[in-house]
Amino acid sequence: MTQAEFDKAAEEVKNLKTKPSDQELLDLYGPFKQVTVGDVNTERPGMFDLKGKAKWDAWNKLKGMSKEDAIKIYIAKVNELKEKYGMQ
Repeated sequence: MTQAEFDKAAEEVKNLKTKPSDQELLDLYGPFKQVTVGDVNTERPGMFDLKGKAKWDAWNKLKGMSKEDAIKIYIAKVNELKEKYGMQ
């Protein structure tokens, strides 16, 4: 899997017929951040920021994962969502 394939998948996910569930979006967020930023580099959000904490946790779960492995996970999830929801 290449950066170009990742970029294509990142564009395709914006064109799904139906918006994925919050959990599905979190499943995309972690690998996306791992590919684009690397290991989590911020403090965990405070206790009242539930959305921020969920996103941080999804990203932190992948700490230490290589960019290549994160790309594979991201593309596989996008393909799963394309199959489930279809494209516009």
